[in-house]
Amino acid sequence: MVAAHREAGTTGCLPTLITDRSEVIERLAATAQACLKIPGVHGFHLEGPALNKSRKGIHPEAEIRVPNGRDLAAIKSFGDCGRSVVTLAPECVPVFMIDELISAGLRVAAGHSDATASEIGQVVDRGVSGVTHLFNAMSQLNAREPGLVGAALGDDRLFAGIICDGIHVDPTGLRIAFRCKGRDRLMLVSDAMPLAGTNDRQFMLQGRQITLHDNRLTGPDGTLAGAHLTMIEAVRNAVALAGISLVDALVMASRTPAAFLGLESELGRIAPGYRADLVAFRPNFEVVGTWIGGVASERG
Repeated sequence: MVAAHREAGTTGCLPTLITDRSEVIERLAATAQACLKIPGVHGFHLEGPALNKSRKGIHPEAEIRVPNGRDLAAIKSFGDCGRSVVTLAPECVPVFMIDELISAGLRVAAGHSDATASEIGQVVDRGVSGVTHLFNAMSQLNAREPGLVGAALGDDRLFAGIICDGIHVDPTGLRIAFRCKGRDRLMLVSDAMPLAGTNDRQFMLQGRQITLHDNRLTGPDGTLAGAHLTMIEAVRNAVALAGISLVDALVMASRTPAAFLGLESELGRIAPGYRADLVAFRPNFEVVGTWIGGVASERG
């Protein structure tokens, strides 16, 4: 996974586990420290299982749940695994659980949520700092209830990740998000699924066939199933679809995610004292080389 995405300009990532059984979370937890030795792995993203079933997206409804003691212990262990993130629906878990996750060293993001703006404001006060996949699988901005979208756009304390593939979010929505959040709070994310870096057109996800057609990944019922997107493509699309400057798009792909993860003093700038995680690409966005910690990839 890391090698494939490095070829497409990603020098740091959070491998993601979506909603699954307790034993699957524990299996990842058991190998997490070893995975951190792979250059480019900064931590992990646990997307679920504490989601709102009404905003489940492709996540398996049968496994969506409030974490029990076993789940919570496994999830909290990721607080010692680099800079890891948990996505949850704040309205679906007790507040003590959010407090425990943050105290364990995890970043907590709101996503797959039907929360009101007021509910989001309350958990942001407690330390929730991110929004996963802005506009997708969340309560929308309406006249009398701003929802999670409105809270994300209006609260400068929140970082927001956005999938810039031209499918998950309309270009107008991208432009609105950029105007509201700016380059220092809006982050480009790939949300990439296993087909990235391959020529395959299908894969199995928890027993369901996911098919790629016209750059769109869907399950059997047509539900979007992640994205077929690399980071260099996200940067290119931000420029081409939303009219964002190349400099701002690059900040959204590097310095801003680093700040969200608490790595702003190490990554995201080309400056003395910062780690030399670098990407070289041509004007047509073809990646020609990458370096992690100053060490070139074979391609570089």
